[in-house]
Amino acid sequence: MAVDQLVVRFAAITAAQDDALLGNELTKFNRLFDRMMEVSEELKGRPGDQRRALIALYNHPNMQVQLQAAKLTLAVVSDEARRKIEAIASSRWLPQSGDAGMCLLNLDRGIFKPT
Repeated sequence: MAVDQLVVRFAAITAAQDDALLGNELTKFNRLFDRMMEVSEELKGRPGDQRRALIALYNHPNMQVQLQAAKLTLAVVSDEARRKIEAIASSRWLPQSGDAGMCLLNLDRGIFKPT
């Protein structure tokens, strides 16, 4: 798949994660998480680490898509990704704002180290 196709796939997977979260379908969410990570790893393995292509999703209409794109670009565009995560945490848009807040806390404590 081309990079732009992987970005579209990532958006579809993470939007489906949002539906699974809202429906309290944790098994489905976990399967989707694994698929999301496969796409992320594929982008990471491309020459130049193509995860930066996920920046295009920072303004996606779905907050879950935005959050996952920001979290998975922390290693390649840390300042920009952190600002996006901070904006989501401040938005009070649940459950993503809570997830974003925990991500920031774990970053600040050194528990989460993006690679």
